[in-house]
Amino acid sequence: MADVAFAELIAGLTEAFGQQMGSSRQIPEGVLLRTTDGFLYAFIEDTARLSLITVERFITESPGGGKRLILFARGRLPLAFTEALQRAGATVVEGGHFSELARSLGLGSFLGEEPRPGPAPAARLLPSAHLLDALMGRARTWSEWGVPAIALRFYRQAAELKPEFLPARIGIAHSLLALGLLPEAREAYAAVRAAEPTHLEARLGLAAVQGAEGHPELEVAAYRELLAEDPTRLSVRAHLVAALVDHQHWEAARNEIERMLETVPEDAYLRFLLSVAFEKSGSAHRASEERAHARSLGLAPDRERQLCEHLGLSPPPRAETPSPVPAGVATPAVEPSGAGGPGIPDGEAEAPAAPGVPEPAPTAPAVPARKGRARSASAAGDSRRRSGSAGRRSRKAK
Repeated sequence: MADVAFAELIAGLTEAFGQQMGSSRQIPEGVLLRTTDGFLYAFIEDTARLSLITVERFITESPGGGKRLILFARGRLPLAFTEALQRAGATVVEGGHFSELARSLGLGSFLGEEPRPGPAPAARLLPSAHLLDALMGRARTWSEWGVPAIALRFYRQAAELKPEFLPARIGIAHSLLALGLLPEAREAYAAVRAAEPTHLEARLGLAAVQGAEGHPELEVAAYRELLAEDPTRLSVRAHLVAALVDHQHWEAARNEIERMLETVPEDAYLRFLLSVAFEKSGSAHRASEERAHARSLGLAPDRERQLCEHLGLSPPPRAETPSPVPAGVATPAVEPSGAGGPGIPDGEAEAPAAPGVPEPAPTAPAVPARKGRARSASAAGDSRRRSGSAGRRSRKAK
C-alpha cells in the first residue's frame, strides 16, 4: 500500500497530466490506475517488492496489450523487468527520469527535495500563452527522451488549451505513431492535413503509418511524391532512405544516400550507411573504402559498433590493448628510426590531435531510426524527424 507522500505524488502527477481516471486500486507494490482513454498506469513505490510475474500481469491487464501500459517507478527496475516491458511495447519511467518528471511539475517536495524556483515569466505573454509554452516544452522534452506516452499527455493538454495550434496536434500524432497506435495516429495526421493540406510532417506521418501497416510500397511512393514536388528536401530523402533500408532495398537506398552526400559530403554517418549499401550490393571494395572514409570523418569505434548491431552486421573487431608489463621487467627503449619520431618511419608522423576539439557531428538531416530488421545510421536524430519510422515498432510487436 502506498504511503501518504507517494499517494499525494500520484495525485499530483495525474492532475498535471490532465488525465481523467476511470478506476484505481492499490496493490502491494503501489497503485494501478486506468484512464478513460484506455491506458493503464502502474505507479511502483518499492521496486524491491516487484516480481517478474507481476510485471507480466500488468502487461496482460493493459487494454490492448503493453503498448497502453505506462509504468512509473521511483527506483531502478531490474534489467529483466525492463526488457520484458520493452518487448511488450510498454513505457517505463524509472529512477532519475521519474524524479525529473516530478521536479518539472513542481512535485519534487513529495520526493523529499526542495522545490525549484520557476523561471520568471515574460511580462508580454498572457497566462494562457505561458501555460501553452510550458506544456509544449514538457511534451518536447519527453518526446526527445523517447517517452512518447508522457509526451502525448502534454501535447493533448496543449491542444485542449488551443485547439487550432497545429504543433500540438502534430505532436499528438507523432506520439500515437511512436506508441504503435496506428488507427489513432492516422486519424490525428489526417486531421492536421485537413486543416493544412500541404503540412509536411502530416504527410510524412501518413506515409509512415502506411509502412507500419505493412504497405512499404505505398510509404516509399509517398516519399517520392514529396521529393518530386521539391527535390531539395533532405529531411524527406532521409525518411525515404530509412524506409528503403528497413525493407532491404539496398540498391535504391544507395542511390538516395549518394544524392544526399552531394549536399553533405563529409557526413560520417551517411558515409557509414553508404558503405553498408555497397556491402549489401556486393561491392566489397567500395564498402571498405567508404567505411574507412567514415572513420576518417570522425566515426568513433563505439558508435560504429552500435550502428553495426542496429543493422544486424558483424561488429568491427575491438582494438587490442597491450598486455601490462609485469612489475620489475624493464621495457626496451625504442630508437628513433626516422624523422617521424621514435619508431615512426619517415613521412608517417602523426599530426597531434587538437585539444578540446569535439568529434564532428553529422550535418545532414538525421535518417530516422527504425526498429525491426534494420536501423538507419543516425539513430540519435531529432525526434521530430522520427515520425516516419516510429510506427515500425508496432510491426515488430505483431
